[in-house]
Amino acid sequence: MMLNIQNIVAEFSSWVWGIPLLILLIGGGLYLFIYSGLVPFRYMGHAFAILRGKYDKHDSPGDLSHYEALSSAIAATVGMGNISGVAIAIATGGPGAIFWMWVSAFVGMATKFFTCTLAIMYRGKDEEGNAKGGPMYVITEGLGKKWKPLAVFFSIAGLFGTLPAFQANQLTQTLVDVFKVNATNDFTAKLLLGFSIAIITAIVIFGGIKRIGSVAGKLVPVMVVVYLLTVVTILVLKIDNVPSIFKLIFTDAFSGNAVLGGALGTLIITGVKRAAFSNEAGIGTAPMMHGTAKTKEPVREGLVAMLGPAIDTLLVCTLTALAILASGIWQGFEGNGISLTLAAFDAVLPYNMGSVILTFCVLIFAFSTLFTYSFYGYSCLTFLTNLKVGKYYNYIYILVIVIASVIKLDFVINLMDSAYALMAIPTVISTLILAPKVKKAAKEYFTKLKTENF
Repeated sequence: MMLNIQNIVAEFSSWVWGIPLLILLIGGGLYLFIYSGLVPFRYMGHAFAILRGKYDKHDSPGDLSHYEALSSAIAATVGMGNISGVAIAIATGGPGAIFWMWVSAFVGMATKFFTCTLAIMYRGKDEEGNAKGGPMYVITEGLGKKWKPLAVFFSIAGLFGTLPAFQANQLTQTLVDVFKVNATNDFTAKLLLGFSIAIITAIVIFGGIKRIGSVAGKLVPVMVVVYLLTVVTILVLKIDNVPSIFKLIFTDAFSGNAVLGGALGTLIITGVKRAAFSNEAGIGTAPMMHGTAKTKEPVREGLVAMLGPAIDTLLVCTLTALAILASGIWQGFEGNGISLTLAAFDAVLPYNMGSVILTFCVLIFAFSTLFTYSFYGYSCLTFLTNLKVGKYYNYIYILVIVIASVIKLDFVINLMDSAYALMAIPTVISTLILAPKVKKAAKEYFTKLKTENF
């Protein structure tokens, strides 16, 4: 029975991530990139000023500051997708998949600007009057009640796409690999780890969005700095290999030689899927977090959100990929995901320091993602039902952590990929329809910025 479900999910994932979705996600993002006139990209400095709190106003509607909103969104994106997801991309698509992750990230920055600006423009409210954001509210508030089926479609897909399965699975696998658990005790060890992870996660997520934002704001800077210093050390030790690695990424990106069957289309899809899982641009999760930001200026939050894919994919994912490729261990490695990243780090750093440091990073990355994803699923369920029912979501979320810690990685990846694909459809469609509203708001905002001190 379980085998049949795994096969069905695998076949559906392969089918849904076909050319039509690729055109919608990358084509839609490219259209927004061009349609923006690159104006948002010219205000990157202003985006950092907003992030530093220069324009924060405590009486603005919302729950989180600009910094907390971005930190929480990054906590969800700069996670296992950057460590394990990149390894999966290389193992299944070869070095060329990284190039297509870069392409997806560049267009994803424009997508994030539009989707997260809309998340503030068309916020909804729950029964208690709290500001709520996300594609489901953008659809119902921006496009009208007749479009509600599309919002419901997103929310149902979101209930699956925001489950903690991938993070819990790869976190337990990391600890099992590092501590070299005997194969006969593998299931028991993972189950016990799953329970432990669930308890720690519960302590944070039952405190609500404000506690999640506060914890994420403290964890994100630490985890990014420690991880980047480690990866840079690996690259310094393998500096002679770096130029050839960049050449390999670019040449392989258009040959597809590293992909089974040598299909370029498969290679592109691999890169786009892993980038989507990494930075979530166009998927619709980040707008739920950015939609809670304390601001009356939608464009400001769009500018802050635009920094996400740059930090996540262009910086962190790239460094992970370079470290794995520089180690040389990726060729012929019998394994996938976090196991490949661990082996790559240990192959370069002495005395198994790679495993120790990476384990520390994985713990912070995975937990920060686990904390944040609970809010996304909660938001989807409360939209579909109400606050009273939504409060039970965290119990389901905790249970899934335990289950996911002992199931196969391939099933988890296919389930998440399928849900992400379904979430992207309503998110991108609604964003493309409402894009003129964002462009008009951006024009007015940047005009005021030049002429007024506000």
